[in-house]
Amino acid sequence: MVSREQKRAALYEKLQLLRSVTNSHALNKTSIIVDASKYIEELKQKVESLNQDIATAQNSSDPNPLPVVTVQTVEKGFLINVFSEKSCPGLLVSILEAFEELGLNVLDARVSCSDNFSLEAIGENEGQGSIDAQVVKQSVLQAIKNWSEDNEQVQ
Repeated sequence: MVSREQKRAALYEKLQLLRSVTNSHALNKTSIIVDASKYIEELKQKVESLNQDIATAQNSSDPNPLPVVTVQTVEKGFLINVFSEKSCPGLLVSILEAFEELGLNVLDARVSCSDNFSLEAIGENEGQGSIDAQVVKQSVLQAIKNWSEDNEQVQ
């Protein structure tokens, strides 16, 4: 038979795991659960936004759809994801120039440019003004649009 102390220890361990997964700083059970609920709602909103972006990209009649861009605010700045199903020569340079214009310092990045284009970067705002995720997303989208227009002129 499982003792109360073992059940309590198991519950405490699960609450600590939940606390760490949701980046909660709460100390009591109720606050940890409230933070977890908020975290789940944020994830639902992100999934909905991503699904809308994907649906928009799939419904586009453009034979050369632009890459999908997502930007999330994280502890150190912004998590920026850019994905395209096709290779995009020169796009990375355009995006990095947009980061520079915004005053974003790239702390960490992963890029794949072989069969498709994939960028995952963490950018920290080193500029004087504060910017939000929407400003970063619009700047990256503008850089992609400019890159796309430049590529159309070359072809």
